[in-house]
Amino acid sequence: MTTTPDLGTATWRKSSYSDGGANNCLEVADGHPGLVPVRDSKVPAGPTLIVAAPAWAAFVAHVAHPTASSVG
Repeated sequence: MTTTPDLGTATWRKSSYSDGGANNCLEVADGHPGLVPVRDSKVPAGPTLIVAAPAWAAFVAHVAHPTASSVG
């Protein structure tokens, strides 16, 4: 059985690459071992995507170095 983390008191953060902009950013919440909650900064009350930490790490690695990593 999978449980959804309680995000009611989550502290959300944007990427340092967002240049402090208010739009077009993803936010993530720390403090959920094994999971990475992700949301759209433009719609903070909207849906949250819960990603397994290894999948998030692979995504970030691919975004940072698209030719150095592969999905498969």
